[in-house]
Amino acid sequence: MDRLPTPDPSRAVRLVRTAVPALLGALLLVAAAAGDAAAGHHVPFAARAGLAAAESAAQVWASDATLVYVENDEDVNEAGLTPRWAYLFYSESRQKSRGYSIRDNRIVVAADLDMKFEAPPVSPRWIDSEAALQAADAHGGRAYCRDHAGRASSLLLARGPFQQGEPDATTWTIVYTSPSAPSLFVVVDAEHGQVRRTWRG
Repeated sequence: MDRLPTPDPSRAVRLVRTAVPALLGALLLVAAAAGDAAAGHHVPFAARAGLAAAESAAQVWASDATLVYVENDEDVNEAGLTPRWAYLFYSESRQKSRGYSIRDNRIVVAADLDMKFEAPPVSPRWIDSEAALQAADAHGGRAYCRDHAGRASSLLLARGPFQQGEPDATTWTIVYTSPSAPSLFVVVDAEHGQVRRTWRG
């Protein structure tokens, strides 16, 4: 496992750090405006559990829609579960991207990405968020949370953005944050569950 400094902002990294968070932010804003953030108990679930609902909607939107990105839409717990996940799809025929936010096994928000976001589809074989977080915890994440009162704030699944040497690799990137220390990034091979790299920044 390489321990490398924060990578240079390649095109893929810039997209993940700007375009996709912009989409997720838009989804949350739309939900709030619609009153969807009303108080209530929502059962946390792993990322794959919401995929079928998102894929069904994406296929109605575009028959060639492919999954390119997944990220938690609310805080994740220590098991890698959250009440809400966001799924981003890309359609080559439409030349557009569309995101779905899933909670309680239903779509609570659907929104198009205003900016151009061409991304390769993730591998159909990927470990779930529970296994990804467990692998990251075992390679520095748990110690980081203990030493810095931190937490896993983001779990994102994508193909290639943080794997400069293997652009076709689908990975989970787990971001741990703390009010008193630089963030910890742990990249996990999404097909095999092996930690590929970690860095602070």
